[in-house]
Amino acid sequence: MGLGFLCYNICMGRNLSSLLERTLDSSRLEVLHLLAYQASMLRIPLYLVGGVVRDILVGRPVKDFDLVLEGNSAEFAEYIVRKFGGKILVHSRFGSATWMLNESTYKRLKVPAFQISDTPLSFDLISARSETYEYPGALPTVKRSNIDDDLRRRDFSINAMAVRLDGDNFGNLYDPLDGQLDLGGKLIRVLHNKSFVDDPTRIFRAVRYAGRYEFEIAPETLKLVNDEARKVLAQLSGERIRHEFDLIFEEGHPTTILEMLNELNVLAIVHPPLRMADSGRLAAMVDKAEDGFGDFVVPDILSFRQTLGWVLYLLNLPVVDIDAVAQRLGFPVLLTKAARGGSSLIKELPSVKDWKPSQWTFYLDGISLLSVYAVYLVTKHESLLEYLTLWRTIKPYTSGYTLQQSGLAPGPQYKEILTRLRMAWLDGEVQTEDEEVKLLNVMVEGKL
Repeated sequence: MGLGFLCYNICMGRNLSSLLERTLDSSRLEVLHLLAYQASMLRIPLYLVGGVVRDILVGRPVKDFDLVLEGNSAEFAEYIVRKFGGKILVHSRFGSATWMLNESTYKRLKVPAFQISDTPLSFDLISARSETYEYPGALPTVKRSNIDDDLRRRDFSINAMAVRLDGDNFGNLYDPLDGQLDLGGKLIRVLHNKSFVDDPTRIFRAVRYAGRYEFEIAPETLKLVNDEARKVLAQLSGERIRHEFDLIFEEGHPTTILEMLNELNVLAIVHPPLRMADSGRLAAMVDKAEDGFGDFVVPDILSFRQTLGWVLYLLNLPVVDIDAVAQRLGFPVLLTKAARGGSSLIKELPSVKDWKPSQWTFYLDGISLLSVYAVYLVTKHESLLEYLTLWRTIKPYTSGYTLQQSGLAPGPQYKEILTRLRMAWLDGEVQTEDEEVKLLNVMVEGKL
């Protein structure tokens, strides 16, 4: 028991139960009390851990959170499902399980579905664990342990706090690594000197938290972003690194975060062209980006904001460098296409400014809609806005069926006629359906 027991008695001085009541929505709080009661009956210590505790203490909204228990998370989840329904998804590698509630569960718990905010409730149940790293940058080897070890394996002190939930301990704060102190001092501090070598993605997270909360990275932590850590970072898979960038693009101030990473010589280590990318363009995204056009196509694994963030970030790079970044970071095909399209379009704008609407439309039809939108955010070019809001939707009344009914044999001429009719609408040559029919008759007669 030793150190953990000593820290428990020293660090549990503050109770956050009233803060939990004010912070969590009623549905989650009700289920949280239920889980805490069941854990208490089974004599299993249960905790809220990590980011949720941090955000509760700084007054940020909380939706998702991790529940850590000193025991077998899969067995506890199975017990809960047998008792209250729902489904479980077990992640055996990391000793965790997700309990997903459904309508029958809501009824059994007397939680009306209409009270559930955003999406159906789910809770991540995680066995307290320790972690070791076989070599620098490796994914951790996990071993079940206690809450003290679980907190000490974490990245930063502000993420290494827990709130006990079971029994009479409900709401008691456990803070053996002085997370509250660093929250008060607005500091990001790692827990040991090899933290960035064990997991270099923590460098990204340190800077991301600094940008999000307007905190400083502690000087002794900043020194650990050194050549040893950068060397390990350079060896990580593209997928792991890209995920960290994806999360940055979801932040409110991605520009600040990327600039700080550049100052730490992290971007060039990931891939040299990223050092030349223009993070300043992301400012256009933060307040002005909207997915209001409704038919943006983004990769399944990325959100609209993440995809747009990448396109804006890489906009001033040559296509050859975009291809190099895409290969290094394992871009999905749609993301590569969008980034290439944005880069090409912004370089073409000066030479096509006097084009007719039809020329603009046929050119932009071959480029990802999101690429066009990204370039518009940066340039405010009126023709791009016209395309996004109007030109791309203009089509003639005539269809292939119409042409077939007119007696015209199917073939390449169908596309030629339909393209000419659309061009006439776009450039104002025809403005009514009757005028389109007249133009169509002239063209068909010339083809028969």
